[in-house]
Amino acid sequence: MTTMRETAPAAAHANTARYTHRRQLRNRLRAVLVYATLSAIAFVFLLPLAWMVLTAIKTPQEALRFPPTIIPNAIQLDNFAKAWNYPGMQFPRWTLNTLWISLTVVTGVVLTSSLCAFGFARIRFPGRSFWFAATLASVMLPPQVTLIPLYILFYRIGWLNTFNPLIIPAWFGGGALNIFLLRQFFLNIPAELEDAAYMDGANRLQIWGRIFLPLSMPALLTVAIFTFQATWNDFYAPLIYLTGRENYTLALGINLFNSQFGSEIQYMMAISFLMTIPMIIVFFLAQRYFVSGITLTGINR
Repeated sequence: MTTMRETAPAAAHANTARYTHRRQLRNRLRAVLVYATLSAIAFVFLLPLAWMVLTAIKTPQEALRFPPTIIPNAIQLDNFAKAWNYPGMQFPRWTLNTLWISLTVVTGVVLTSSLCAFGFARIRFPGRSFWFAATLASVMLPPQVTLIPLYILFYRIGWLNTFNPLIIPAWFGGGALNIFLLRQFFLNIPAELEDAAYMDGANRLQIWGRIFLPLSMPALLTVAIFTFQATWNDFYAPLIYLTGRENYTLALGINLFNSQFGSEIQYMMAISFLMTIPMIIVFFLAQRYFVSGITLTGINR
């Protein structure tokens, strides 16, 4: 009798240990499958970038060879400098143009979209729901519909072949999606902070600038990253409004280089890789805030 009482807990403990071991084994196997799948997907997305870099450091003969070689036989790191200073091209100037447009657009979008989002989230006024719905509905309007009226407007006020058509509109609202993203984040900020600020004598602009903006840094950086990426890579708007080569952006400059010197594949890949470097740096520096902003803006009270 005593032996049976002593062996029962031991058997239960052994069963629990086996169950725990099997569960840990399943969790490890699941983790291995998840990481293997993610690694395969990452490889697919990184393959074009790797191919671009490997082609950029090849000799002209090897870049045109068929079937192509994966690893260059002779590494030509000076291709980047030659592409950057290619005769007839103005890549340093075009880079400064693109950087200026991108930074000013990002500044305008972050400021004005956060102001609009603050109004929709915290200020009660007649027709607030209607105007917010109308703002979101503007996303359904294709840009081709407003292209001709905007072009005529910018032509009559003398803005063609300047940066104004690319910069000034960003300072009027910042875009419906950005307003929606920031409004969702603002709704999660406790109202008690706002009430306390009112009691201390703060006005709405002070509350927006001193409370909401510092607390909304993840969402603001998310909007800034998306805007910077869209502006840096934009080809459509500069193609419409810019005509002089000195005002070109990098997207237009690379397209011009491809149309005139398309056979210089190694230089084409080199300058394309240089164009992607700022986006890679921006993403990795703000990656933590970017993920946090995407996560938190999906939560609504």
